[in-house]
Amino acid sequence: MAINLSGSWVAMPIPFDKKGAIDYDGFKTLIDRQIKYGTSQLFVLGSAAEVSLLTAEEKKEIIRQTVSIVKQRIPVFFSAASNTTEGEIEIAKFAEEQGADGVIFTIPPYVLIPQEDAFLHLDTVMGATSLPCGIYNNPARLGVQVEPETIKRLSDRHANFVVDKEATDSVYQLVQVQRLTQGKVKIMCCDSPWYAIALPTLAVGGTGFANIGGNIIPEEAARYSRPWTSIEIVNEGRELYFKYFPLLQELYEVSNPVVIKAALNLLGLPGGYVRRPYQDYDGEGLKRLEKVMTELGIFEKYAVR
Repeated sequence: MAINLSGSWVAMPIPFDKKGAIDYDGFKTLIDRQIKYGTSQLFVLGSAAEVSLLTAEEKKEIIRQTVSIVKQRIPVFFSAASNTTEGEIEIAKFAEEQGADGVIFTIPPYVLIPQEDAFLHLDTVMGATSLPCGIYNNPARLGVQVEPETIKRLSDRHANFVVDKEATDSVYQLVQVQRLTQGKVKIMCCDSPWYAIALPTLAVGGTGFANIGGNIIPEEAARYSRPWTSIEIVNEGRELYFKYFPLLQELYEVSNPVVIKAALNLLGLPGGYVRRPYQDYDGEGLKRLEKVMTELGIFEKYAVR
């Protein structure tokens, strides 16, 4: 199956019921909805999936179930995030055995390793799989920035290193990765409005957004995430992105996936509950979210009736 690493790459939440069990029927509903509205690929087991609150067996079962649900209708990359190099290798190998389309590696959180150790870690895990792979460069959550020069070294060594999922406020980072890898490593950025690197990513040659907004407005996200191949796409994408920017501000008001799940639940979709220590979204924040969704016509288009 060809991997089209461009456009809207939606980071999926995992719906839990009141007792904390995974609602796989609900998850299927969310996946089918993404395919219906033109999402290019899915990202599973990232921060939107509350990955740090899942057990090892839950992660493996989510991989099994996702591959079974998707049935190769859309490419799916899984996060191999773990606290150790060996842990990431184990997840990557399991995903490969189950038929995943790709895996995403991270720097293990909290350990705050120097840059050369970050290179050695990523070099080792990339070499352990034949799947298309990438990195999630998220220094705010992981404590370490993967520098452009490190990304270049990894790109030179690994033909299967195909995507850099960037969550940073540095346009310098985007420019340098694009320059040094000459586009071999596709840049797909986080859609956080507080970083606001979505349009700069496309401007420097990035190919789309690794986003959470597409959970709520999948068709619009698919349109404004397109790479800039014509002035018409530039103008339409910028107009849509500006229009839905207030929604992104609300979705990122609290750490993912708290507000995503609240917005899905408001639409009548199976967003489900969050796991502790997260708290389900309510109060003034929920009222503000509902108001923004109403003003943007999101209920009119997407509410389940």
